[in-house]
Amino acid sequence: METVFEIIAEPNRRAILSLLGSSEQSVGEIERRLHMTQPTVSKHLRVLREAGFVESTVDAQRRLYRLKPEPLQELDVWLAQFRRFWSRHLDALERHLDRMDPSTMERATTAKSKATRKRRGPNREPNKGETK
Repeated sequence: METVFEIIAEPNRRAILSLLGSSEQSVGEIERRLHMTQPTVSKHLRVLREAGFVESTVDAQRRLYRLKPEPLQELDVWLAQFRRFWSRHLDALERHLDRMDPSTMERATTAKSKATRKRRGPNREPNKGETK
């Protein structure tokens, strides 16, 4: 049996969980929305169902899948230790930024703007031909 972490480590499963987090979906809807083949969706849904992450109901000719959040509680408990760590660091950063002189922040913003324009070149339109 795979652990919670092994199950959610797979990108397609995470995508399916995210999709099911907003509403229940049929296999066909998951296929279309995530651009996956039916065998791929079925394989991942089987793993997620066996691990207790999703459940299904039959609606006429369709099987509808929905998220079961309980198994994610194990992950939430594990992540709590990291939330405390990041929370302390983010709070310290916020305090530091609050203490900064506004003119220092303005100079930093101006310098960043100039650096961005320099990378793009003086005659180029912003973001023209660039992809994210």
